[in-house]
This record gives sequence, structure tokens and C-alpha cells, in this order.
Amino acid sequence: MALNSVSLALTGSGGAGVMTSGQVLVDAAAKAGWYGLMARSLGPQIRGGESAALLRLSPEPVQSMDDCYDLMLAVDWGNIERFASEIPLTSKSIIVTDPAQGEVPEIMRRNNPIIVEIPLKEIAKSVEGGRINMVALGLVAKVIGLPEDYCIEVLSKALAKKGPEALEKSIAGMRAGAEYADKLTGVPTLDAPRTDHGERWSITGNEATGLGALRGGVRFVAAYPITPATEVLEYMAPNLPKLGGALVQAEDELASINMAIGGSFGGVPSLTATSGPGLALMTESIGLSVASETPVVIINVQRGGPSTGIPTKSEQVDLNIAINGLHGDAPHLVTAPTSIADSLFTAQWTVYLSEAMQAPAIVLTDQAMGQARAIIDKPADLAFVGQRRKPELVSGAVEDGYQRYAVTNDGVSPMAIPGMKGGEYTADGLEHSPRGTPSTQAQHHQEQLDKRERKLKTFDYGDHWADIEGDGEIAIITWGSVTEQVREAIDRIAETKGLTVKLIALRLLSPALPEKMTEALKGVKKALIVEQSHSKQYTLMLKAHYDLPPVYDTLHRPGPLAIRPHEIVTALDALVAKS
Repeated sequence: MALNSVSLALTGSGGAGVMTSGQVLVDAAAKAGWYGLMARSLGPQIRGGESAALLRLSPEPVQSMDDCYDLMLAVDWGNIERFASEIPLTSKSIIVTDPAQGEVPEIMRRNNPIIVEIPLKEIAKSVEGGRINMVALGLVAKVIGLPEDYCIEVLSKALAKKGPEALEKSIAGMRAGAEYADKLTGVPTLDAPRTDHGERWSITGNEATGLGALRGGVRFVAAYPITPATEVLEYMAPNLPKLGGALVQAEDELASINMAIGGSFGGVPSLTATSGPGLALMTESIGLSVASETPVVIINVQRGGPSTGIPTKSEQVDLNIAINGLHGDAPHLVTAPTSIADSLFTAQWTVYLSEAMQAPAIVLTDQAMGQARAIIDKPADLAFVGQRRKPELVSGAVEDGYQRYAVTNDGVSPMAIPGMKGGEYTADGLEHSPRGTPSTQAQHHQEQLDKRERKLKTFDYGDHWADIEGDGEIAIITWGSVTEQVREAIDRIAETKGLTVKLIALRLLSPALPEKMTEALKGVKKALIVEQSHSKQYTLMLKAHYDLPPVYDTLHRPGPLAIRPHEIVTALDALVAKS
């Protein structure tokens, strides 16, 4: 069915407080029984500059932005041209502007939106200690039908440390803004908030990733802050000690990955988090993890590239380096969550895979998913906890002749923990014999290469390798943060045209599983591949490893412009028309 939702954009210069207002709206919506999604659009400035809180609220679960925005409230017009294209408007969209901030820029008038002038600054001045963002909050909440009580409940918690006076002033500002709600008509209204819902979580993709890693057993983290991955570390830093773990802020990415590998060698499931530039620096040491068969998890929150690129914008462009960026034949794991909610499961599952196979694993999320906040139903507790295979003890010691890299049927060898009597071995980047002694013998190299490849290819990944939904002769193949837009497009085309479309969203990107993909594509005659990259990295990866249907198209473009559901529907229409 068509999703009953309202899409909002709150914009202003850094410090205007639009992010705070957006945060209160989405959290209050959750308490009211609605679902919500809030994305952030920021400039590259360390302080100040343009910013926008982009929201979508609905009585039904939602993790994708809509085609356009119903209401845009501009606190000011500072640098709006830098992200105007990220806020698509139509002739039915409403722009709320303060006449004191000047004319609405021409770039925002292109599609003739409805413009309503409300003196936000003047209203704020009429309230003692009033702030424009609280006026905006009250106005928007009233217009969309979000009860005031829920906003006050969220503000009470957020302003607890500032005392009751700060809360009273914020409430007064809200109420002053709400008085102007009757000036706005035509904004979509949502079904009444539910009061019988179960527990809801307000969580970002980065927070969900951190929680998933903790649930998977990670107890040591070493990392260097980098946009947009820093929030993973900010979440884990206070929570690791509660579980007996620790986080170290290293001096750079090279130190980070090496510390994480060292922690893992010592027997503690370990992790680092970074973005594209940091991942590039880590590749040699990830190779050390492959050669020494030391498990480690690398969270890579993708951003626009190459080089420093666009740090605050999203793009699915680290796929090539994640899969192919290591020198030599270096099989390793690459996974990717399919939504904000799925970030928790994928991180937990990835830790489990890394520990079970004693292999490095890269988790590819991105800015659009990592820094966005969603209201989700409380996730279930899952039993995926990493367990390493350890050597058998005989009379309190490892059996004589311990072979750390013993050639086994499944490719996984028992891994002794430092301090185990008789479990000493050499672990470095040199090729080695089964005992771990450095070796240049062709036989040793061949058998260790085979073993490292075999453990990844023969492992039972179950059904978690991909999200496969629906059926039919047409499929959309996608990955990562684009998956939710694809899901909505599939729902729309089913409702409007009665067409059933199959979804295949890969969670396991490497190793490739051709047999499973062949099974997933049974009966599929046409496919649309959807990805957020300029050079079709995902499409080329699929072509390299899988037999695609005889007819397929690709919908792709670089960031920061998100791919919208209506574009996917249009691309599907074009694919259906192909003979």
C-alpha cells in the first residue's frame, strides 16, 4: 500500500539548532507511536556552515526518504545553494520562511513551491530566552499533529542538566510557534499516534553497528576518529568498559589496525572503525591479518571519494578497495548491512564470521545509513557470538607438536592464546609451514593458500548471505543503504501496476557464492541493478562472479544525491519494456 507519511526539511546555518529540533521531532514521534527517519546534510566546515535535518515520519516502519519534501522550514538561507538539490520540492511543497532573512533564493523557487512567511525571529524575541529552533519545533509539531506532551517529554530529558528554567523557556517558545500553525494548510496529516505499540528504539546506523559488535563479543577497539565513522567509536567508548572491554584512540589508522590485530592475537575479539581514506592506509596490515589468520573486524563507513572527497556526504564507492584492495591472494570477508536496523545484525554476524573463520572482515556501511537516525521496533536478541577454535589440552598443555596452521578439511586451524603451555608459535606476514615457521617452499605456499581460501568458501553462511524477498520474472539486485528505497519502489509498483518484483540485496559481498545466487535468480528473466556509485562498482562485481539474467539494466549515480524511490520505479518501467 502507499505509505502514509510526511517529509520535512529543517534548514539553517550551523548553530541555528535545526538538528536539535529534528532530533526532538523524531524522538517525540517514536513516543507517540509513529516511526521516523532523520538524515543530516552538513557542509565540510568544522564549525558553522549550512545544515539540514531531513525527516520522514509515518505510522508504518520507514527507513527511506521519499521522493520530495512536503514542508521545508528555513531558519535562514545561509549557503542553501550547497545542498538545495538534496531537498527536492514540488509545486505542492510548502516553504516556511522568515521575511527578516530576505527573499527565498531562486534556486529554491524552481518548482514553484508554496511560500508562507512567518516571522520566526520576531516570535522567538517575544518569549523570554526564546530560541528560533524551539519556535520552529512547536510550529511543525502542531502542523503534523504531533501532540505537545511528547515533545515536552523528550525536551525534559534533553534539558535535564540545564534545569527547569531552560525547559520552561523552550516550552514557551514551542507554544508561541504552535500559534501560527493555522497559516499552513496542505501539509499531509498522519493517522493518529498509536498508544498500544511495543518498545521502540531511536538509533543511528553507527550506534546500531557499535551495539551489534558488542553483542558479537568485541571487547577491544582501537581507532582514529574520522568522518563519518566517529559515532561508532563514541557509542562504544562508554559501553565497552561496562562489559570489561576498552577503547584506545590511536595516533593514526596504521596504529589502529595494528593495535586491533594485536588485541585479537591476544585472544580478545577486536575491531577498528574508519572511512575510505583510513581503509586505504590499513590495507597492508589487513593482509597481515589474512596471512597470520588473526580475526579482526574493520567497520568502514563510506563517504564521497576519492582522496579526502566529500567527508560529510554518502557514496557506495569503497566496494572495490574492500574486496580487491589487498596485495597478493588474500581472501577475506566483506559484508554490508541492508538498513539502519540491519546494521546491528550485520555487525554481530560479521564478528561471528571473523572469529569462527579466523579471518579479517570489512563491514561496508555509509554516511547515509551511519549518521541517519531511525525509529525501529526493538530488535531481537540473537545468539551469534564469535567462538574461535582452540587447540585441545592434554594434561593442562597443548599437545606436543602443535601446528598453528595445520591443514584441515574446513581450512580452520586451532588457534592458541598466548600463555597456553605448549602453544607457542610464530605469527607474522611471512608464508609459513603448518607449524608457523617461515617458509619459501612452494608446497607450503600452495597448501596455505588453499587452506585460507577453503575456509571462506566452504563455510555455511545459511540464509544470511542476502535479503531475498518476493518472486517473479523481474528482480532488483542491490546492496547497502539503497535497499530501503528499492523496497519502497517494489511496493509502489506492486500497488500501481500489479507487478511482482523480487528483491536480492547482498549482505555477504565477499566471498562470492555463485550457487546461492543461481538459486536466487531461478526464473528471473530481467534484472535491475541499483547502486550509488559513478563507475558501477557493484554491477562490475556482480558480472565478475555471477551469471546475470540475459536482460539487465543499471540505475547508478554518485553521491551525494540519494536515489529516490520514483527513479527506481521509472527504471523498472523501462526494463519491463525491453524485449
